[in-house]
Amino acid sequence: MTDLTSLTLAEARKGLASKTFTSLELTDAHLKAMEEARALNAFVMETPDQARAMAREADARIGKGEAGPLAGIPLGIKDLFATKDVRTTACSKILGNFVPTYESTVTSQLWRDGAVMLGKLNNDEFAMGSSNETSCFGPVGNPWRREGSNTTLVPGGSSGGSASAVAALLCMGATATDTGGSIRQPAAFTATVGIKPTYGRCSRWGIVAFASSLDQAGPIARSTRDAAILLRSMAGHDPKDTTSVDIPVPDYEAAIGRSVKGMKIGIPREYRLDGMPAEIEKLWSDGADWLKAAGAELVEVSLPHTKYALPAYYIVAPAALSQSAPSLHSFSISAGMPS
Repeated sequence: MTDLTSLTLAEARKGLASKTFTSLELTDAHLKAMEEARALNAFVMETPDQARAMAREADARIGKGEAGPLAGIPLGIKDLFATKDVRTTACSKILGNFVPTYESTVTSQLWRDGAVMLGKLNNDEFAMGSSNETSCFGPVGNPWRREGSNTTLVPGGSSGGSASAVAALLCMGATATDTGGSIRQPAAFTATVGIKPTYGRCSRWGIVAFASSLDQAGPIARSTRDAAILLRSMAGHDPKDTTSVDIPVPDYEAAIGRSVKGMKIGIPREYRLDGMPAEIEKLWSDGADWLKAAGAELVEVSLPHTKYALPAYYIVAPAALSQSAPSLHSFSISAGMPS
């Protein structure tokens, strides 16, 4: 049998449906991998008993032909997501051993669709960081190394635990959050796939807030298809989140592999900066060539306000954070939702 931890989520889903292996076997394989890779510090809490119970339930549903779209798939959950009866700290000593009495909307939808929780993943404290070195549980290591070196690299942040765990094959996918790059940057640092969905696409209810006007939940996965599969379960309207968009959730997976032939794609002039490293310049040019070869028409466009993006972020994000901070006390003692 193929090493179960090396499968993509899509491949595991197929194997579970054909009963080539069970969810319990798949879960046990990942729990063992987690034990052997604790030096990465990707998980801040492992939930093996709960994982095995959820796996057995998934196997029963698969046996009855009642499997959900994520039935039996083992996932890791960023420690910003409230998980009922499982410690949620945002990787800060401020929340201590806070155990929510409720479940975040995003994770509740993953469990609704049959996913299995392996444990809670490390992140920068309250999502404030870009290297996952500010967590009260210590820094996360990147499973990748520079060629010819064994020096530990950072996995990026704030979703460093999510990215590291997926890259190290410790889980088949992970939840993450992105305020100003906290999904996209760690995914880039670990050769995984991450997407920050459009604001309002995924509910923020039950997620510890950094900046409520910018935060958005999304997946980190091993492939584009896996990310699409996860996002379909994570997305959806939630009346408990007033910024949640009430529109149907499309079948993201169905769009995978769709041709770009005939599409007109804009390339922002301002995104190519003076002094850009040669390797990045080459990747940019290669990407444009790939799109042309696939039949797309590339058009240079101007986004003149690009230069204001980062300064604006550093005004909006800290201002929003200053509003969230006072509510953390009530969150820790009354299970209230941070504003």
